[in-house]
Amino acid sequence: MADNQTTPAMPTTYDPKTAEQKWYDFWKQGQFFKAGNRPDAEPYTIVIPPPNVTGMLHIGHALDFTLQDILIRTKRMQGYDALWLPGTDHAGIATQTKVEQKLREQGITRYDLGREAFLEKVWEWKDQYANTIRDQWAKMGLSLDYSRERFTLDEGLSQAVREVFVSFYEKGLIYRGKKIINWDPAARTALSDIEVEYKELNGHLYHLQYPLKNGKGFITVATTRPETMLGDSAVAVNPEDERYADLIGELIVLPITGREIPIIADAYAEKEFGSGAVKITPAHDPNDFEVGLRHDLPQIIVMDETGVMNEEAGPYAGMDRFECRKQLVKDLQEQGVCIRIEDHVHQVGHSERSGAVIEPYLSTQWFVAMKPLADRAIEVQKSDEGVHFVPDRFEKTYLHWIENVRDWCISRQLWWGHRIPAWYCGACGEMHVAREDITACPSCGSSDLSQDNDVLDTWFSSGLWPFSTLGWPEQTEDYKRFYPTNVLVTGYDIIYFWVSRMIFTGLEFTDQIPFKDVLMHGLVRDSEGRKMSKSLGNGVDPLEVIEKYGADAMRFMISTGSTPGQDLRFRWEKVEQARNFANKIWNASRFALMNLEGFQAEDINIHVELGTADRWILHRLNETVREVTRLIDGYEFGETGRVLYNFIWDDLCDWYIEFAKLNLYGSDEATKRATQSVLAYVLDRTQRLIHPFMPFISEEIWQHLPHEGESITIAPWPVYEAGLEAPEAVKEMELLMDLIRSVRNVRAEVNVPMSKKIELLIKPSDAATEALLQRNEEFIVRFCGTSKLEIGLSLAAPDKAMTAIVTGAELYLPLAGLLDISQEIARLEKELATLNNEVERIEKKLGNEGFVAKAPAKVIEEERAKMADYADKRSKVVARIAELRG
Repeated sequence: MADNQTTPAMPTTYDPKTAEQKWYDFWKQGQFFKAGNRPDAEPYTIVIPPPNVTGMLHIGHALDFTLQDILIRTKRMQGYDALWLPGTDHAGIATQTKVEQKLREQGITRYDLGREAFLEKVWEWKDQYANTIRDQWAKMGLSLDYSRERFTLDEGLSQAVREVFVSFYEKGLIYRGKKIINWDPAARTALSDIEVEYKELNGHLYHLQYPLKNGKGFITVATTRPETMLGDSAVAVNPEDERYADLIGELIVLPITGREIPIIADAYAEKEFGSGAVKITPAHDPNDFEVGLRHDLPQIIVMDETGVMNEEAGPYAGMDRFECRKQLVKDLQEQGVCIRIEDHVHQVGHSERSGAVIEPYLSTQWFVAMKPLADRAIEVQKSDEGVHFVPDRFEKTYLHWIENVRDWCISRQLWWGHRIPAWYCGACGEMHVAREDITACPSCGSSDLSQDNDVLDTWFSSGLWPFSTLGWPEQTEDYKRFYPTNVLVTGYDIIYFWVSRMIFTGLEFTDQIPFKDVLMHGLVRDSEGRKMSKSLGNGVDPLEVIEKYGADAMRFMISTGSTPGQDLRFRWEKVEQARNFANKIWNASRFALMNLEGFQAEDINIHVELGTADRWILHRLNETVREVTRLIDGYEFGETGRVLYNFIWDDLCDWYIEFAKLNLYGSDEATKRATQSVLAYVLDRTQRLIHPFMPFISEEIWQHLPHEGESITIAPWPVYEAGLEAPEAVKEMELLMDLIRSVRNVRAEVNVPMSKKIELLIKPSDAATEALLQRNEEFIVRFCGTSKLEIGLSLAAPDKAMTAIVTGAELYLPLAGLLDISQEIARLEKELATLNNEVERIEKKLGNEGFVAKAPAKVIEEERAKMADYADKRSKVVARIAELRG
């Protein structure tokens, strides 16, 4: 909009629905969110944690995105070339699971469709939900640079993924091997360790007696998964366990199967645990797998990829693994092999996506060798060049994981994702990994090639997000300008999944950390502190909140209710309070505009002779600018909200605007113009300060105010100005406000409404205070509702009067006929008790040698000044009580 363009009068009430759609369209059309238009400015970059294209955004997304939007809007206004890059994640197993569920409802599977046709269905799903997510971003008011939007499966990012895979492979950091992995029998895919959720379940511990082949007894083992005994290759005992020294090398006849397996010596068996003997099942347990390698044991897989027992399970072939367990235990009991079953509470791994119980399973997969990558990440983190975690305690969480990391299984038996760039030659049997698709075998020239069917773990591609989105591996202008990024804002629950992987891949391929800061926020929980879930039915749809209260109210509530690293409780009443705050801002601005008719931006001049209230509000604004800027830079959004709320609600609306009315309605034109200037200036700067939190209402108000520029989104951020400091005006206003509050409190105690005029006598403590009060008589009369006002150093307290003591003055309210002397004495005695407590508290503090030794001199001086003030007030209250009793 043009500068100072005439705008219609502000409506009586603010309508979020109308304003939000109007201004978001205006911002997008004006390309105010587009980065790269300030070539001489310092860049500032945030890449959005890409939401999965699995469905609608939830309230946790709203928190995450709002915090980022606050930062990017602030930096844009501060003159940075600010880029907030949007995008979405294909989310591999999560999205494929959703589409497969949809197909099952139609009575078909992905295998009925075939790979290509199934992928077409998934792309349709992706397009639908990517559009939904964009609509939700708009409704939240996010200032994203849509011209740079990315998707983890788009062409550029796919090129980056392939470059990283092949480079890792060429360096020997990616390999294909046979290992025990976490297998999801429902999704029929491998999972990494951090995709497994452990749940505490009530299970059983089965004690089994395996007979020795020589007929000389048994050896006892225990297991929670008896069905895996069908794949046992040995029983291990500790080489230092004297109980079994003579049995090492002996054979056991495995029950049910009749297979003969050896008793081996291995330190893995703990002498003190259980019987000291453990069954070894190399194909179904990661620890047993390592023991099996050391002793060259057979690796016998007894179930298929769906969790159904295979031919190696003998009579149980074709049975589900849990059905097999029941039948096998029954059979073992009948044979006298299962001698005891104990109740046993243990942690059982479940698939994060399908919910199925994970099966440790021997499988050929692709892995990233993590130690070299982890070692470098640890070295950098422990130097001055490491990532700054907020709060810093999460650095320990990150380091603990990366110091203990195991090789990362990156292959997934899915169809949706980045297909592994490896080809197998049917003619010569060679495998080739390549950056480009190959049609002829480099070894023998044969065209009998087949690409690996597996796809990559979705975190493999999202781990490249900070640099792949900016054009890497090409040295694009965006990559050179906007990388590394400034801050990553994300939940503490994905430090392992995502944050750590971005760091080690960033270091490996760009030689830089991908972001300077990582701001960790918590989860959004319900009002009772419970995690939101479908089963509890306590989830909150951000669009529902916006529909009911507007985007600004939702944004202000969730952003200012959060503390870095801590969970947030969502309360509807808090959103309502935020909506009321928005209405307060609206009403104050509406009043101001009714008194700024014809006033233009060029008319604003605050460098003229100003009254006490004008100088005070400029001082308070200046303090607020400094504090808000400092707190946003420190990611203290909750404290920022408190500072803004207190300044706007209390200082601006409840005090300054009320004081300003006297000048605005007065006859002195110069005074009126000065107050109009201050009012317009303060409201303009206030809208800018609140804009990152409440973008829509601030734009709507700002466009009505006298202003310069097209949009508040690119209006300069307010800066601290030493020339606006006015400590004397602050002292003066604090006395006036204290005085007014005290008189109103006395009125309330004796039920005298403001409509009833009263007499007020003020006895100042010195001549300077007397002069101050006399200068402000008009305000005192107006806000205390007096019919008669006397100010004098020699005033005496009249009989039958209420008394109030403020710093620098005694107040007497002669309320003949309304005052109950005994009530007044009781009130003063209550005030005396409070003052006694305060004096005693500070005396104890100042008497504490530890406090006095450690506290700064300024703090000690402030405490002494407080005590002197309380003591002065106390002596006056004591004197007044004596007067009333006399």
